[in-house]
Amino acid sequence: MATTTSTPEAILDAVGGAENIIHFTHCATRLRFELKDASGIDKATVEAIPGVMGAVPQSGDRYQIVIGGAVQSVYDEINNLPAMKSQGGSSGSGQSDADVKAAARAKARGKNALVDAFFEYLSDSFRPLLPALLGASLIIAGEAICEAFGLIDTHVDNAHKPAMLLYVDTMFRAVFYFLPIMVAYNASKKLKIDPWVGTAIMASLLTIEYTDLGKHPSTTCVHNATLNSDLCTAHIAGIPMQLNDYGGQVFVPLMMVAILALVYKGLVKIVPSNVQMVFVPFLSFVIMMPVTAFLIGPLGVWIGTGLGTALFWLNSHAPIVFAILIPMVYPFLVPLGLHWPLNALMLANIASDATHHTDFIQGPMGAWNFACFGATAAVLVWSVRDKDNEMRQTATGALFAGLLGGISEPSLYGIHLRFKRIYPFMLVGCAVGGLVEGIGSMLGGIEGVTTKTFAFTSLLTIPVFNPMALYGIAVAAAFATSFFLIVTFGYRTKEERAEALAAAGVVKAGEATVSAPAEAAEEPEADGAAAAAGTAEEGDRTAKAPTPKPALVPGAVTEIASPLKATTMDLDKIPDPVFSSGAVGQGVGLEPEGDIVVTAPADGTVVVAPSSGHAFGITLDNGVEILIHVGLDTVNLEGKGFDVKVSQGDRVSEGQELVRVDRSVIEQAGYPLTTPVLTTNTASFASVEVVGGDSVEPGQALIKVTAPEA
Repeated sequence: MATTTSTPEAILDAVGGAENIIHFTHCATRLRFELKDASGIDKATVEAIPGVMGAVPQSGDRYQIVIGGAVQSVYDEINNLPAMKSQGGSSGSGQSDADVKAAARAKARGKNALVDAFFEYLSDSFRPLLPALLGASLIIAGEAICEAFGLIDTHVDNAHKPAMLLYVDTMFRAVFYFLPIMVAYNASKKLKIDPWVGTAIMASLLTIEYTDLGKHPSTTCVHNATLNSDLCTAHIAGIPMQLNDYGGQVFVPLMMVAILALVYKGLVKIVPSNVQMVFVPFLSFVIMMPVTAFLIGPLGVWIGTGLGTALFWLNSHAPIVFAILIPMVYPFLVPLGLHWPLNALMLANIASDATHHTDFIQGPMGAWNFACFGATAAVLVWSVRDKDNEMRQTATGALFAGLLGGISEPSLYGIHLRFKRIYPFMLVGCAVGGLVEGIGSMLGGIEGVTTKTFAFTSLLTIPVFNPMALYGIAVAAAFATSFFLIVTFGYRTKEERAEALAAAGVVKAGEATVSAPAEAAEEPEADGAAAAAGTAEEGDRTAKAPTPKPALVPGAVTEIASPLKATTMDLDKIPDPVFSSGAVGQGVGLEPEGDIVVTAPADGTVVVAPSSGHAFGITLDNGVEILIHVGLDTVNLEGKGFDVKVSQGDRVSEGQELVRVDRSVIEQAGYPLTTPVLTTNTASFASVEVVGGDSVEPGQALIKVTAPEA
């Protein structure tokens, strides 16, 4: 007798069995595993399990499996399996969660815990700044376009620039010059100290008074041939202090805040609580401002300069090697979050005299980005051929985010990491783009494609690269190569495509082939005719068929209201790959404004309501299934700051309060307030669109879903 493996059993088997689990929990959409060894998990096998929406390998031996609204029941069913009970349940050995986590940290110490923390520190210090950097880079791109047409000259000194151009320069320089202050703020928040203290310490090196030290009679300057610049030394109370231009520096604030955190938290322990508000900042300033000016600042500048100089040498002496190396490694760095040091180095290059305030990494990086976007465009072509609405929506959103915003994560997490055939073709595109840049640089006698700004490598920023023609040809070659290969050979195996089309109801199982998209497209018509004939013969049985819910009636258009007062954010901008990729469902991100009161967007039944209060899944009476996830990673607060008003199974009416949230608790913990609102049954609709404006009120239309035509 054949046996059938249930979804919980299949998941448990896929992660290596109960004996491989150290700790097991869940949030509103994901099963979260802490494993003894995650190396043996096959991502494709996990994602093939019925009910699994995606798999997200994490650093170390952590693993997440995306389930969606049914996560609670799947979690309970896994814990109720005999194998899990024999191992002590979700905690593995039966220890408390605290004991388990402490043991996990101890096990990781010296292996990857510090590395993980380092990259997380870099990521969280830079990630919130990406929109500002993108906006500033587009202003620079606009200037570059105007200069290409001979309308302006950006290379003359400020005294000879038109006042209008000088003012436009301030618009982007505000971001890049004060970047160290912004990094210091984010880094301080990440390390859970007063962010304004870290900001003020960094700002002290950008004041007019500090820069005027270079003009002081006691200051001495010498010319440094290596850096091709004058190095000046001020004498403060007889102690020499190297003067640097800290505008645009990133290594300095990162190093400073890391040390400040130790000082600040130490002061909190020894200063009486009733005077901490005054004396902790005061003593932090007195200690860290001189330490930063005399030691950390010069060291950070030299580290950034040294790394930039080393890569500059490689680019100068082996441009082909450099041009190919960068785009070939990026596809592996970005999914792991390991690209942040290179991003920091790009900014350091722009701020450094040694590299002539020029970055040479972003040019080759563009080859990777456009190879990535070419692969996505090819997947879009296949999804149109296959009438695969879900993949078409995913690919369309990812392609727009890439070509116009230079953002690769939606493509990576939503598509490329799901299908193993894509990466080899994409890497060929990376290599071709890099090779074009390398050969072009050698033939032209130049040191690679360069830029003087931090630019997201999109269509809009092509003008900021020099030479623009070489860069344009290289990224076009990278795009075209990966596009052609994937359009020609497909992004799924024959079996994967057949299964996907069958699951979507496009063709019968076993009938789809990679070589016959046209035949596959014709199949539904035949099936539809047969079904119609069958319906006519069945008579009364058809009359008794259940009436679809209003939102699921063919062609129905339904609007879903906003659950809170907020500003809106595109889904792909949400700083969580599970949500931004659309794996859980299409929708929108909300940034709450004022008091955070989350309400039901329409009448329905609560199906997900964890005690932590961080997320709610509601099956609306109209047939739409909605997930509201209040903040990111807020499950870790374990309900602190959340006043939950409803429970799983409760009936709710439109406008009824679900939870009240203490904003300060989340902010002090350092978690983003970003609240994804997602349609978890996106596959049931022909389209899911955001109709709310930049700002929405509770009850105002936010999302519009359209049911497919009959």
